[in-house]
Amino acid sequence: MFTNRARILVIGAFAIMLAVTINMHVYQIAAVIVMFIGLLIYGYFKEGTIILAAKSFHNKDYAKTESLLSQVANPNWLSKKRRGFYEFIMGGVCLQKQDFDAAERHYEIAAQYPLRTANDHVAALGHVVNISIRQGNYEKAKAYLQLADKYDDKINAKMKDVISKLHKELDKK
Repeated sequence: MFTNRARILVIGAFAIMLAVTINMHVYQIAAVIVMFIGLLIYGYFKEGTIILAAKSFHNKDYAKTESLLSQVANPNWLSKKRRGFYEFIMGGVCLQKQDFDAAERHYEIAAQYPLRTANDHVAALGHVVNISIRQGNYEKAKAYLQLADKYDDKINAKMKDVISKLHKELDKK
Protein backbone atom coordinates (compact mmCIF):
# COMPACT_ATOMS: atom_id res chain seq x y z
CA MET A 1 0.00 0.00 0.00
CA PHE A 2 2.98 2.22 -0.69
CA THR A 3 4.00 4.18 -3.72
CA ASN A 4 7.49 3.36 -4.91
CA ARG A 5 8.77 6.64 -3.52
CA ALA A 6 7.28 5.95 -0.08
CA ARG A 7 8.76 2.44 -0.18
CA ILE A 8 12.22 3.86 -0.80
CA LEU A 9 11.84 6.36 2.03
CA VAL A 10 10.72 3.68 4.48
CA ILE A 11 13.51 1.33 3.40
CA GLY A 12 15.95 4.22 3.88
CA ALA A 13 14.65 4.83 7.41
CA PHE A 14 14.94 1.12 8.17
CA ALA A 15 18.48 1.08 6.76
CA ILE A 16 19.47 3.88 9.15
CA MET A 17 17.89 1.99 12.05
CA LEU A 18 19.69 -1.14 10.90
CA ALA A 19 23.04 0.63 10.96
CA VAL A 20 22.36 1.98 14.46
CA THR A 21 21.27 -1.39 15.85
CA ILE A 22 24.28 -3.17 14.37
CA ASN A 23 26.56 -0.47 15.78
CA MET A 24 24.95 -0.97 19.20
CA HIS A 25 25.29 -4.81 18.83
CA VAL A 26 21.52 -5.39 19.15
CA TYR A 27 21.34 -8.12 16.55
CA GLN A 28 17.83 -9.35 17.36
CA ILE A 29 16.31 -5.98 16.46
CA ALA A 30 18.61 -5.78 13.43
CA ALA A 31 17.20 -9.12 12.25
CA VAL A 32 13.64 -7.81 12.62
CA ILE A 33 14.55 -4.69 10.65
CA VAL A 34 16.05 -6.85 7.87
CA MET A 35 12.79 -8.81 7.85
CA PHE A 36 10.77 -5.59 7.44
CA ILE A 37 13.03 -4.45 4.62
CA GLY A 38 12.52 -7.85 2.97
CA LEU A 39 8.74 -7.50 3.31
CA LEU A 40 8.85 -4.08 1.66
CA ILE A 41 10.91 -5.44 -1.22
CA TYR A 42 8.59 -8.45 -1.54
CA GLY A 43 5.61 -6.04 -1.61
CA TYR A 44 7.24 -4.07 -4.41
CA PHE A 45 7.36 -7.11 -6.63
CA LYS A 46 4.20 -9.00 -5.59
CA GLU A 47 1.79 -6.26 -4.50
CA GLY A 48 2.88 -3.12 -6.33
CA THR A 49 0.73 -0.01 -6.15
CA ILE A 50 -2.48 -1.82 -7.09
CA ILE A 51 -4.47 -0.97 -3.94
CA LEU A 52 -3.74 2.74 -4.29
CA ALA A 53 -4.55 2.59 -8.00
CA ALA A 54 -7.85 0.83 -7.24
CA LYS A 55 -8.80 3.60 -4.80
CA SER A 56 -8.05 6.35 -7.29
CA PHE A 57 -9.83 4.39 -10.05
CA HIS A 58 -12.88 4.11 -7.82
CA ASN A 59 -12.73 7.90 -7.34
CA LYS A 60 -12.53 8.32 -11.13
CA ASP A 61 -9.08 9.95 -10.98
CA TYR A 62 -7.79 8.21 -14.09
CA ALA A 63 -4.59 10.23 -14.47
CA LYS A 64 -3.50 9.31 -10.93
CA THR A 65 -4.55 5.71 -11.53
CA GLU A 66 -2.44 5.49 -14.65
CA SER A 67 0.49 7.08 -12.83
CA LEU A 68 0.22 4.55 -10.00
CA LEU A 69 -0.09 1.62 -12.40
CA SER A 70 2.94 2.82 -14.34
CA GLN A 71 4.99 2.38 -11.16
CA VAL A 72 4.59 -1.39 -11.50
CA ALA A 73 7.88 -2.37 -13.11
CA ASN A 74 6.78 -5.74 -14.47
CA PRO A 75 3.14 -6.83 -14.16
CA ASN A 76 4.17 -10.45 -14.69
CA TRP A 77 5.84 -10.42 -11.26
CA LEU A 78 2.63 -9.48 -9.45
CA SER A 79 0.76 -12.12 -7.48
CA LYS A 80 -2.19 -13.71 -9.30
CA LYS A 81 -4.81 -11.67 -7.44
CA ARG A 82 -2.97 -8.41 -7.98
CA ARG A 83 -2.28 -9.17 -11.64
CA GLY A 84 -6.00 -9.58 -12.34
CA PHE A 85 -6.74 -6.26 -10.65
CA TYR A 86 -3.87 -4.59 -12.49
CA GLU A 87 -5.20 -5.71 -15.87
CA PHE A 88 -8.82 -4.89 -14.98
CA ILE A 89 -7.97 -1.38 -13.81
CA MET A 90 -5.58 -0.77 -16.71
CA GLY A 91 -8.37 -1.86 -19.07
CA GLY A 92 -10.63 0.74 -17.48
CA VAL A 93 -8.00 3.44 -17.88
CA CYS A 94 -7.49 2.52 -21.54
CA LEU A 95 -11.26 2.55 -22.04
CA GLN A 96 -11.41 6.09 -20.62
CA LYS A 97 -8.66 7.14 -23.02
CA GLN A 98 -10.65 5.45 -25.81
CA ASP A 99 -7.75 3.14 -26.64
CA PHE A 100 -10.06 0.22 -27.36
CA ASP A 101 -7.41 -2.22 -28.62
CA ALA A 102 -5.35 -1.87 -25.45
CA ALA A 103 -8.47 -2.01 -23.27
CA GLU A 104 -9.58 -5.22 -24.97
CA ARG A 105 -6.15 -6.76 -24.48
CA HIS A 106 -6.09 -5.84 -20.77
CA TYR A 107 -9.62 -7.12 -20.15
CA GLU A 108 -8.79 -10.41 -21.90
CA ILE A 109 -5.80 -10.87 -19.60
CA ALA A 110 -7.85 -9.86 -16.53
CA ALA A 111 -10.41 -12.55 -17.36
CA GLN A 112 -7.66 -15.17 -17.10
CA TYR A 113 -6.88 -14.29 -13.48
CA PRO A 114 -8.99 -14.52 -10.34
CA LEU A 115 -10.85 -11.31 -9.62
CA ARG A 116 -12.64 -10.23 -6.47
CA THR A 117 -16.11 -11.45 -7.47
CA ALA A 118 -17.89 -13.19 -10.30
CA ASN A 119 -19.39 -9.80 -11.18
CA ASP A 120 -15.91 -8.39 -11.79
CA HIS A 121 -15.02 -11.38 -13.91
CA VAL A 122 -18.19 -11.05 -15.98
CA ALA A 123 -17.61 -7.30 -16.28
CA ALA A 124 -14.19 -7.97 -17.81
CA LEU A 125 -15.71 -10.49 -20.21
CA GLY A 126 -18.54 -8.07 -20.99
CA HIS A 127 -16.10 -5.33 -21.88
CA VAL A 128 -14.31 -7.67 -24.28
CA VAL A 129 -17.65 -8.62 -25.84
CA ASN A 130 -18.71 -4.99 -26.18
CA ILE A 131 -15.41 -3.91 -27.76
CA SER A 132 -15.46 -6.93 -30.10
CA ILE A 133 -18.98 -6.07 -31.25
CA ARG A 134 -17.96 -2.45 -31.88
CA GLN A 135 -14.97 -3.64 -33.92
CA GLY A 136 -17.06 -6.11 -35.91
CA ASN A 137 -15.44 -9.24 -34.50
CA TYR A 138 -18.68 -11.12 -33.84
CA GLU A 139 -17.18 -14.61 -33.47
CA LYS A 140 -14.92 -13.43 -30.69
CA ALA A 141 -17.85 -11.62 -29.08
CA LYS A 142 -19.93 -14.82 -29.14
CA ALA A 143 -17.10 -16.84 -27.60
CA TYR A 144 -16.59 -14.40 -24.73
CA LEU A 145 -20.33 -14.07 -24.21
CA GLN A 146 -20.55 -17.85 -23.78
CA LEU A 147 -17.82 -17.61 -21.13
CA ALA A 148 -19.84 -14.91 -19.36
CA ASP A 149 -22.99 -17.06 -19.50
CA LYS A 150 -21.28 -19.70 -17.34
CA TYR A 151 -21.47 -17.28 -14.39
CA ASP A 152 -25.20 -16.60 -14.77
CA ASP A 153 -26.14 -18.02 -11.37
CA LYS A 154 -23.32 -16.18 -9.54
CA ILE A 155 -23.84 -12.61 -10.75
CA ASN A 156 -26.19 -9.88 -9.61
CA ALA A 157 -29.21 -8.55 -11.51
CA LYS A 158 -27.33 -5.57 -12.92
CA MET A 159 -24.72 -7.79 -14.56
CA LYS A 160 -27.44 -10.13 -15.83
CA ASP A 161 -29.08 -7.12 -17.47
CA VAL A 162 -25.78 -6.12 -19.10
CA ILE A 163 -25.25 -9.65 -20.44
CA SER A 164 -28.85 -9.73 -21.68
CA LYS A 165 -28.32 -6.47 -23.57
CA LEU A 166 -25.11 -7.82 -25.11
CA HIS A 167 -27.01 -10.93 -26.24
CA LYS A 168 -29.68 -8.78 -27.87
CA GLU A 169 -27.12 -6.58 -29.57
CA LEU A 170 -25.20 -9.58 -30.85
CA ASP A 171 -28.42 -11.19 -32.14
CA LYS A 172 -29.09 -8.07 -34.24
CA LYS A 173 -25.79 -8.54 -36.08
